[in-house]
Amino acid sequence: MLKTISFLALIILHFSCKTPEKKHNQLSAVIDHSLKVATQQSLRMAESLKDQPDKLPQTIDKKGDLVTCNSAWWVSGFFPGVLWYLYENDPTDSLRLWAENFTMRVEDQQYTTDNHDVGFMIFCSFGNGYRLTGNPEYKEVIHNASKSLITRFNPTIGCIRSWDYASWSAQWQYPVIIDNMMNLELLEWSAKAFNDTTFSHVARTHANTTMKNHFRDDYSSYHVVSYDTITGAVEKKNTSQGYSDDSAWARGQAWGLYGYTMMYQETGDKVYLEQATHIADFILNHPNLPEDKIPYWDFNAPDIPNALRDASAGAIMCSALLELSGYVSQEKTDSYLKIAETQLRSLSSDKYLAKPRENANFILKHSVGHMPNKSEVDVPLSYADYYFVEALMRAKELVKQGKM
Repeated sequence: MLKTISFLALIILHFSCKTPEKKHNQLSAVIDHSLKVATQQSLRMAESLKDQPDKLPQTIDKKGDLVTCNSAWWVSGFFPGVLWYLYENDPTDSLRLWAENFTMRVEDQQYTTDNHDVGFMIFCSFGNGYRLTGNPEYKEVIHNASKSLITRFNPTIGCIRSWDYASWSAQWQYPVIIDNMMNLELLEWSAKAFNDTTFSHVARTHANTTMKNHFRDDYSSYHVVSYDTITGAVEKKNTSQGYSDDSAWARGQAWGLYGYTMMYQETGDKVYLEQATHIADFILNHPNLPEDKIPYWDFNAPDIPNALRDASAGAIMCSALLELSGYVSQEKTDSYLKIAETQLRSLSSDKYLAKPRENANFILKHSVGHMPNKSEVDVPLSYADYYFVEALMRAKELVKQGKM
């Protein structure tokens, strides 16, 4: 009897020791497969636009055909960024040539001063390009873009203005959207690269003002906060792309999570780390977060559980959680990595990951752009692809380090 128990104990020990390695190998296979699909799709996408040198992928239309944009649309920098990440994963000549080609299609946006999205446009494209090649021409483009972006900063308000006056935004005096947190990475990087504290002053002032005014007591975020241009006081708090002003629009929560994680990464200021963990707690403990951890387009959508999912929000959250996991307690690290792994596996499943030559050569399906306007609803989106591939690259490194 004693020998039998001892033998069983050895078997249990054997399999318990093997489990982490098996899990490690399985996750590696998921990551590698998704990166392979992403590479195949992206090369086909690039090839399809080779004769349209001023076009970049945006989404699909109702027929499933590719919709493109020019460099001035806010998503223009994401596809070049995808190509750079894929080149980093698999440094082939074809990926590098296409990454260079599509990056240069966005070059003119370095001088853009009429919107806040120059960070998305330039840092996702030229930023990744410079990180991987050290091309000095790329660095100069980043410098010019940073100088362009800070022209939109109002010191009385303490924020970078998001949208200029237009027929659809005339309801706000000085609108600032939570998305704008993402453009601060351009400024923090430039502050270091060019030894210019002006950039970091603007970035941190904007982050601090947003932290003060955009968030509710539960750390959910409004989408738009508008300010009085004379006094700098808050004028309105709205949620333009969400279900209602008081709802938690999923991608808005993702922008906040990613933005404050990035600000801690760049500055080391624990105020930003605390904010990021509070936002993570709101998202991860929300009763309406689905089992596969890919959020509904709004956490308060009225038709949950039948509401559409937003893969773009899931991808942004996943990438942010992978980064945030390196700065918190072991308990939170384990929690964040568990959720991020679930998100990666979900996005890598047939439900979300496109099959080769389908989905107009985008990588992910089922994102939601602007539900209230019925624009880009349940379609692929270039920024969903970007943050998914970024998350895959971050997860691949964590697996390599034995942390996942």
